[in-house]
Amino acid sequence: MSFVSLKEIIDEMKLEIIYESTDIDDIKVYSSEISRPGLQIVGYFEKFVPERLQVIGSAEWHYFEELPHMLRYDSLDKFLAHPIPALIVSRDLPIFPELLELAKKHNKTILRSKEITSKLFNKIISYIDIQLSPETRMHGVLVEVYGVGVLITGKSGVGKSETALDLVIRGHRLISDDIVIIKRIEDMLQGRSPEITRHFMEIRGLGILDIERLYGVGSVKNDEFIEKVIELEIWDDNKEYDRIGLDERFVEILGVPISTSTIPVRPGRNVAMIIEVAARNFRQKILGYNAANELNQRIIRQIEINKNNKEKEIDGN
Repeated sequence: MSFVSLKEIIDEMKLEIIYESTDIDDIKVYSSEISRPGLQIVGYFEKFVPERLQVIGSAEWHYFEELPHMLRYDSLDKFLAHPIPALIVSRDLPIFPELLELAKKHNKTILRSKEITSKLFNKIISYIDIQLSPETRMHGVLVEVYGVGVLITGKSGVGKSETALDLVIRGHRLISDDIVIIKRIEDMLQGRSPEITRHFMEIRGLGILDIERLYGVGSVKNDEFIEKVIELEIWDDNKEYDRIGLDERFVEILGVPISTSTIPVRPGRNVAMIIEVAARNFRQKILGYNAANELNQRIIRQIEINKNNKEKEIDGN
């Protein structure tokens, strides 16, 4: 099963560690579902799911504050006896002495966040969902062109990185070069770079380039949703390439169909400019306008006009 380690969640959410259990490095979270233990702190454990992260918000904290010492101790004692991964206190609320004492007794990790409870929920759920999503890796270059995530694929040496560099120079943004990590989030695909190569690009003859250093922070991006796949291939005179675009082609990645186009490459072709046009054309199609369909309708209308005119000429004679 996929999981996210508790340490990863702590680092990503910048949570304060109040008490660290001895097994904190081994704690794994398998679900993005989070619980606020309102019923449990009053003693009802019938439907309790201890495998979830537990969050104490303002309501639970104020309930505990009003309890006498012994009742608060007994309530927390019963609650922390269950195998919860961790307990998070939101809003930077003070930690009850009984909570710290019982965390040591039951060896449970206690964390604290400055976020309000609802915002903390949303951030943790979003992060865990992304981490638990189906994942694959593809050889290619991911760039953002006019707000469209374009995955450039093709055989080694076809010019993917050079084309992406040309796009960056034109003002677009690099997400990943060479290897793209792709995660399925619901029915969308999010692409990002391996952390070790993030914002770097390899250009044959030059070597490794730091794109962020060369072109500024606006030339790079950490992740982007993939909406278009452009496959580059060396021009083949014996192959018939699509010249109209009426038939939309798709490629499946992690079960999600993505619009794809093949661009033949040969000396003198400005591939970066063609990809810019492909991105603009893709956006037009999303908005409901398809140039190929429009031209096809014009041709059909002209054929009908010519046909009607010919029939009128025959009737006139």
